[in-house]
Amino acid sequence: MIKKLFKNRWIKRISILLFAVFVIFIGFYGSIYFGLWGKVPNKKELASLKQNQATEVLDKDGILLGKFYTFDRQSIKYKDFPQHLINALIATEDARFYEHDGVDNKSLLRVFFKTILLADDSSGGGSTITLQLAKNLYGRKDYGYLSIVVNKVRESIVAKRIEEIYSKQEILTLYLNTVPFSDNTYGIESAAHTFFNKSTSKLSLAESATLIGSLKANHSYNPRLFPERSQLRRDVVLQQMAKYGYISKELSLKTMQTKIELDYQYYAPNQGVAPYFRNEIKKQVVKFLDEKAIKKENGEKYNIYTDGLKIYTTLDIQLQKYAEEAMQEHMKNLQTTYEKAYGKNAPWLTNEKLKLSLAKKLKKYQRLEKQGLSEKQILDSLQQPKETELFTWEERKIEKVSTLDSLAHYLKFLNTGLLSLEPKTGAVRAYIGGIDYRYFKYDHIVQSKRQVGSTFKPIVYTAAIENGLEPCSYFPIKAVTYTDVENWKPTNASENYDEELNYSLEFALSRSVNTIAVKVLQEAGIKNVIEQAKKIGIESEIKEVPSIALGSAELHLSELAKAYTSFVNEGRPSTPFFITKIEDKNGTVLAEFKPETTAEEAYSDFTKEVLVEFMQTTVNEGTAKRLRSQYNLTNDIAGKTGTTQDNKDGWFVGIMPELVTVTWVGNDDHRIGFSSTGIGQGANSALPIFAKMLQKMNADERFNAITQARFEEPSTEVKEAIACEISEKDGFFKRLFGGKEKEEKKFKKKKKKGFFSFLKGDKDEDEQAD
Repeated sequence: MIKKLFKNRWIKRISILLFAVFVIFIGFYGSIYFGLWGKVPNKKELASLKQNQATEVLDKDGILLGKFYTFDRQSIKYKDFPQHLINALIATEDARFYEHDGVDNKSLLRVFFKTILLADDSSGGGSTITLQLAKNLYGRKDYGYLSIVVNKVRESIVAKRIEEIYSKQEILTLYLNTVPFSDNTYGIESAAHTFFNKSTSKLSLAESATLIGSLKANHSYNPRLFPERSQLRRDVVLQQMAKYGYISKELSLKTMQTKIELDYQYYAPNQGVAPYFRNEIKKQVVKFLDEKAIKKENGEKYNIYTDGLKIYTTLDIQLQKYAEEAMQEHMKNLQTTYEKAYGKNAPWLTNEKLKLSLAKKLKKYQRLEKQGLSEKQILDSLQQPKETELFTWEERKIEKVSTLDSLAHYLKFLNTGLLSLEPKTGAVRAYIGGIDYRYFKYDHIVQSKRQVGSTFKPIVYTAAIENGLEPCSYFPIKAVTYTDVENWKPTNASENYDEELNYSLEFALSRSVNTIAVKVLQEAGIKNVIEQAKKIGIESEIKEVPSIALGSAELHLSELAKAYTSFVNEGRPSTPFFITKIEDKNGTVLAEFKPETTAEEAYSDFTKEVLVEFMQTTVNEGTAKRLRSQYNLTNDIAGKTGTTQDNKDGWFVGIMPELVTVTWVGNDDHRIGFSSTGIGQGANSALPIFAKMLQKMNADERFNAITQARFEEPSTEVKEAIACEISEKDGFFKRLFGGKEKEEKKFKKKKKKGFFSFLKGDKDEDEQAD
């Protein structure tokens, strides 16, 4: 019968055709299996899967600050998955997961007959979790019109091998750690932190269903972009869970009544909390691992973007958020005031020479110049408008502007820096390197050097007292001309002083009196002052010139912060301390770091107590008194304001027993200052950031240990040493015969060539106007 059947010409042809198809399929399958279309990972390679993982940057309490990654992925263990997450995944993506060996033949047959032959979309898909895992691990390649077939066969081979090597739990773990979610996040842990600001183990049923639902199409069901569509998809997941008996119908319906509530955290390198700090961390870790030659077991160097390190830092994320909020609130308003004060005469609008000098630094300008174009031709080219995204304090906007217009736009912005340190350890608790890292990458804490103005004066007074000057010493306030320093005559901004009086050191420092600061420097000796600065952590070069009394020295903000920690750390400066520990992805400690505090006291307890008392007077009665009068702060605070020549830099140092904070405000271009002292003085430009930050801390009981800390009571010796009137009048004979000393004087050092040009940028002002 069979022979007779095969004698039928059509049956014979069909049989030959089917056999040929079978042979072709076997040959085709074999060509893929044996790697003719590209290598298929073998069992050994699959057994030692290596997946790129994001490096996590954590705050002092282990809270995630941000990540460094090629793919935003963080691996966790099976025990960290809540059961409802596993159930949601299986019910939605692969109901027969525990029954198949990687390829669900039953589902494939169902798809073939119902979907392909009968055009019934309700049949579902034939892909399994294991097949999807294979795709996630190795991606898909382009094979032209055969791509889908080759990739599917390749994935089925890999899936079966995976099932032979790993248990079902291990497969689920691999899958959930590698599957792509919305917004370029990979793995459930990254997705949980991104969309709900929590770890996977703490996800609720509704949150788990939302994330699992987005797997069907991670853009279309992105809960941030399309909340309503995402919620509908979440409800489908809940229905599937009820259908397969993972949850009751009642719980499914009850959960479906809730709305999706996101707590979105985007860990992009240029965005999120503390971007300047994270960038500094990256530089420090890369440098440390390279210098110490710390390598993986296989001898390869660690890659901060792919090896899943955990970097534990000293930052306090909540304090950082308060600092950033305070900075943004103040700088937005200050920028408006700053621009209005200049009006149409703003240098970024009228100073063509200034704009040209900036244009010449552009790579495009230099490239066109090398091509032989004239200056006019280059500028014409730079005036061609194009769509550009511009930073503003209101919102980002896209405008059609030329390169020169864009230069002028960014030239007008004030920038800032803030650093808060725990004084006893130097631990960095808050760090702001600029107003917005997306547009202003320059870090004003560790990269920038600016003149520090009157914030240098406490160092001068410290050196003077250490070298024998009595705290109750008096100095005439009247300006004098230093004949050996090219007739330099430092003056005070305020004229509200009786020039016939001599004023105490406490009064002079708290009111930031320039004329007396220079006289105190002379009394202490320039070399002694510079030596004192070095003892408290100043590493930058300080020139031996009298103007350092007014803050002509250019320092890093971090140096100034380090120096000031000594006033609340027993006279010992603490080096800014960023990282406590680095671990690999398995939790093995690669390095631990300890605070660096100078063992030797930089000055005596007596001097320290005197200076802290003087700087408390600065806050209570002097140039920083608006902390009390305007911001109503009652905390124990010592401080110092500072403003440089032509109002180019505004500074404030806030000292509390458990926190030292330095803030700076100014224009990135040294040639542009504030239009007036009223706007630009440190008390108005820099102090409010500290004040607003402290207000927020005061309202948060978590910071009580800092905000309620009190300065130590000064010793009896110090109390007696500073118990003097703020001023005194010279005796009759001293005033009669010592008049010339008030008019001209020689400084106790040799005259230096070209010194006057250096002085021009160093004159500070008295901020008593505050």
